[in-house]
Amino acid sequence: MTKHFRLPIIFAALVVATQSLAAETRGAGSTFVSPVMAKWIEAYKATTGNDVSYQPVGSSVGVTLVKKAAVDFGTSDMPLDPKELERLGMMQFPIVIGGVVPVVNLQGVRPGQIHFTGQVLADIYLGKVRSWSDPAIRAINPDLMLPNTPISVVHRIDGSGTTFNWSNYLSKVSPQWKASVGEGTFVEWPLGLGGKGNDGVASLVSLIPGSIGYLEYAYALQRLDRISFAVVQNSAGNFVAPDAASFLAAASGADWKSAKDFCLVLTNAAGDNAYPITATTFVLMPRQPKSPERAATAIDFLRWSLVGGRSQAERLNYVPLPSALVARIELYWQQGSEALAQSASASDKR
Repeated sequence: MTKHFRLPIIFAALVVATQSLAAETRGAGSTFVSPVMAKWIEAYKATTGNDVSYQPVGSSVGVTLVKKAAVDFGTSDMPLDPKELERLGMMQFPIVIGGVVPVVNLQGVRPGQIHFTGQVLADIYLGKVRSWSDPAIRAINPDLMLPNTPISVVHRIDGSGTTFNWSNYLSKVSPQWKASVGEGTFVEWPLGLGGKGNDGVASLVSLIPGSIGYLEYAYALQRLDRISFAVVQNSAGNFVAPDAASFLAAASGADWKSAKDFCLVLTNAAGDNAYPITATTFVLMPRQPKSPERAATAIDFLRWSLVGGRSQAERLNYVPLPSALVARIELYWQQGSEALAQSASASDKR
């Protein structure tokens, strides 16, 4: 009996109280969330004395590692389908919201100065628009002096939640992209150079004049000496700059209540001020973990991040989750632990 009920009791306790736990916990996955994850880990260690490690290896690898119980929690910017979660015995919940931004290396073009429509971005990544002097780009940037030079396309080569949100958005705005490339953490790129992680893409774009890539917003802000982020037209027809306010505008209409296991994508959201490539990072954890002690530390850390880590997220231009959504996540944890308890009790009776 004790063995069966140990984990549910830990989860339920952490929903209502923060405890000082000694076990180290390990996470891996999304590079999108890596900047704020590093700050959370540092602050959590200073607050509680508990150790957390995190490997920014990409969403696909993070999901694989948590499936294999090689880490205590995985992170991904692509939510798993509830049926897949049930099959795997996993739970899933959001941790923070941010944005994916197009970035360019063009001399004289300042951050937020160049504009793109979704269709033009898709055509660039399809290889239909190959020069910065193309009429399609000039038409939406009439005041910019754009060079008559080739466009060098940069993309991710690893399994990436950032790629998922980028390709998901392009699939929503370009029928040709949807039909020929589609969406996913991996896609068959029609052309371009590949970099590993957000850091890899940022490095390539920084080094290659005339290049374009896509990054999580915090990474773009760290490299404004060499690259510039773009403004993107949203579903209302407005050109919207990426920032915490426009990410929040995109997230504000999200119906988390109806989304089973929080399976929801925020790209191309409605709203005059919504940034169109807004993304969410999700945490994946087994409902019956290999180490209940480390799982308890993981939940304690993640709960602290949702509540006590808001300022770190805001300073890096992420959007902390609304308090109502945090409360829903705590209820989700509690319901999961109760279901485990009922299952264990039924097993004992047999």
